[in-house]
Amino acid sequence: MDNPAATKNDPYASLRIPEFNYYLIIRFAVVFALTMQFTIIEWKVYQLSHDPFSLGLIGLAEVIPAVLLAPFGGHLVDKLEKRRIMLLCVIAYILIGAGLFLLTWDKLVVDISTKWVLNFIYALVFCGGIVRAFVSPSNFSLMALIVPRPLYANAATWSSSSWQIGAMTGPVLGGVFIHLFGVHWAMLLVVTIFLAPLYSLIKIKPKPIHYKSQGESFIQNLTVGMKFVWNTKVVLNTMALDMFAVLFGGAIALLPAFATDVLHVGSLEFGFLRAAVAIGSLITMFILAYKPLVYKPGIKLLLAVFGFGLCIIVFGLSKNYYLSFAALLFSGLLDAISMIIRQTILQLKTPDDMRGRVAAVSSMFVGSSNELGAFESGFAARLMGLVPSVVFGGCVTLGVVITTYIISPAMRKLDLKA
Repeated sequence: MDNPAATKNDPYASLRIPEFNYYLIIRFAVVFALTMQFTIIEWKVYQLSHDPFSLGLIGLAEVIPAVLLAPFGGHLVDKLEKRRIMLLCVIAYILIGAGLFLLTWDKLVVDISTKWVLNFIYALVFCGGIVRAFVSPSNFSLMALIVPRPLYANAATWSSSSWQIGAMTGPVLGGVFIHLFGVHWAMLLVVTIFLAPLYSLIKIKPKPIHYKSQGESFIQNLTVGMKFVWNTKVVLNTMALDMFAVLFGGAIALLPAFATDVLHVGSLEFGFLRAAVAIGSLITMFILAYKPLVYKPGIKLLLAVFGFGLCIIVFGLSKNYYLSFAALLFSGLLDAISMIIRQTILQLKTPDDMRGRVAAVSSMFVGSSNELGAFESGFAARLMGLVPSVVFGGCVTLGVVITTYIISPAMRKLDLKA
């Protein structure tokens, strides 16, 4: 890596950095464990409540602390050593997983009412949202300290790929282990998996802190990331498009209800449905490692999100398991384009001393849109019905894309080489 320019066309350039490989293990293992955990929780909650709205409450329970604490989390990450914060976050996830393991133990909670079991689950998910406010900015900042700047785009592709592999395999194994061993013992595996990122973080050396105090007040420090995003229009437009597309076009939160009540399949098929989006995304990630998005990426992004909306509409109308799986797979294939472009722009445009705060804004308005979308989906399903709510969300996504194309010249002219 002494001459990064010589390897800029090498699709494996960032993988030749030993610490980056440990970083990918962390990235994979954390999302693998969390998506498996959420798959298990979603299945358990729906089995207890038989109410799609209860699935939306899972997302709401996580997003409230994640959004409210994100500015503080980003500020703290910029001021402190990133690897240490990640270590503390992983330990917290282990404790939360242990709590969910106990809550899914029927022999332990036999005398506790269903209402209180659900409340305790929501409380632990809420604690996970607190941890997430620190995980997202520290994870984003750590990668930039491991990989040289010329390899940011390449590293973002592999980082997203590892994330998608985890997001793909976690739900599948969650469904498989629910089917084979039940919810309780499947949750035990989640706790065990978190040991992998714990070990990998120990293998990464502590990193320098680039924070520069310029006499700002505490409130000014918290809001500097928001001001940067607001003033950098290409970042703002990309975040807004992705946020609204996921907010209204997400159907993942309602999958337990679709699997049970529309497609009439069990936990194993549910696990594969839950993973279909990630499988599609992973296919795109590997293609983009060899074919980077450098020619009119803004137009490609708009087309991809438009196609994503169409896939959600098809999924909402489908009553065939294989068609539903295909619709989700293609939605993930298209959604990955947005993820790659957004991560590359953030890494290239963000100054080193404010990466944590900018990543916190991204977590607030993009990362949390999944959970807000889950709540919106559950609320809409209660008001409109299961199928109409998903079709409506897909139509709103199409409207968002058309509006963005009309009002955002910066998006139409976006160039990742600039």
